[in-house]
Amino acid sequence: MSILDQIVADKRKEVEERKALFPVKLLEQSPYFEGKVVSMSQYLRRPDKVGIIAEFKRQSPSKGIINNKVSVEKVSIGYMQAGVAGLSILTDKKYFGGKSEDLTTARSFNFCPILRKDFIVDEYQLIEAKSIGADIILLIAACLTPGEIKNLASMAQDLGMEVLLEVHNKEELERSLTEKVNIVGVNNRDLNTFVTDVKTSKELAELIPDNFLKISESGISEPQTVVDLMGHGFEGFLIGENFMKTTSPERACRNFVKGIKELIK
Repeated sequence: MSILDQIVADKRKEVEERKALFPVKLLEQSPYFEGKVVSMSQYLRRPDKVGIIAEFKRQSPSKGIINNKVSVEKVSIGYMQAGVAGLSILTDKKYFGGKSEDLTTARSFNFCPILRKDFIVDEYQLIEAKSIGADIILLIAACLTPGEIKNLASMAQDLGMEVLLEVHNKEELERSLTEKVNIVGVNNRDLNTFVTDVKTSKELAELIPDNFLKISESGISEPQTVVDLMGHGFEGFLIGENFMKTTSPERACRNFVKGIKELIK
């Protein structure tokens, strides 16, 4: 069993436990459930932004502890002040050290769009995402069937949220793409080796239809890489570890955004 298979198996078990603890009726009573969603697609295309989606991530299966000393309040506010186009908040506890409360905290202090970064495998998680203040959810092609992706994406949009479909290769892209998706994200990390290479984004860029907004994820550590990817049609760039591994993620983000603006002015 691969690490992804194990994560998905654990997630399905976790979801069943959460259903018993927090019924849908309870989630629907959240003040965020009927709230207006902020469009990440629109933010990514704003002329005053450079497409950075900054991630709050304490740990990962491949890297272990990255940074568990900083607060989501301080970092998320700092990210927004740095001029990001959106936030990505990990809510998986077992493998990434996150929790739903991290996203709710970020939501209470920020008005920019927020992605719930988790392993979505059940419709319940979409209602949960809306109840904690998420604007957009992630669907990972590697752990879902095309039918599941279409159904989950459709329900997410019915709830008012946008959908980011994450693919790792051509095969995933071709079998998973649906009109119910708003944004296609190319993850540059090989799930078998955990090696990252932005060449993956460049190779898949021309295969993604122009009606989908394109973002590149993982392995982006230099402003010049962002500018290069812009030349391949990418409008968003999800960066987490590069910021989180520093003592001040928000300062690292601010300097990164500044570096991009200096290159493209």
